[in-house]
Amino acid sequence: MTTNVFEALSDPVRRRLLELVAERERPAGELAAEFDVSRPAVSRHLRVLGEAGLVSWRHQAQQRIYRLEPAALDEVSTWIERTRSNWAARLDAFERHLDEQWEEPS
Repeated sequence: MTTNVFEALSDPVRRRLLELVAERERPAGELAAEFDVSRPAVSRHLRVLGEAGLVSWRHQAQQRIYRLEPAALDEVSTWIERTRSNWAARLDAFERHLDEQWEEPS
C-alpha cells in the first residue's frame, strides 16, 4: 500500500481539491480561488497529490490543468474493502461470543 496516498488524503484541503478535480478538470488558479489559503499553499497541496499519483496535470497555454487519476484510488478502495470485511467478521464473532455468554444454562 502506498503510504503517500493515505498521507495525501489525510488533509482536508487535499480531499477538497480531489473532489473539485473529480467533478471536472480545472486550472490551478480556479482551484486556488476555492480556498482561504495562499496560492503557494494550494500549489504545495497539488504537488503532494501529484506525487501520490492522485492527480496529474497538463499545460494549456499559460495554465496548468489538473485532473483526477482515479487508478490511484483503487488501491485505497481495495484496502478499505478488505478492512471492512475483516471488521465485519470480527464483529460477527464478537456478537456470537456475547450471545453465548448471555444464554441461560439449560
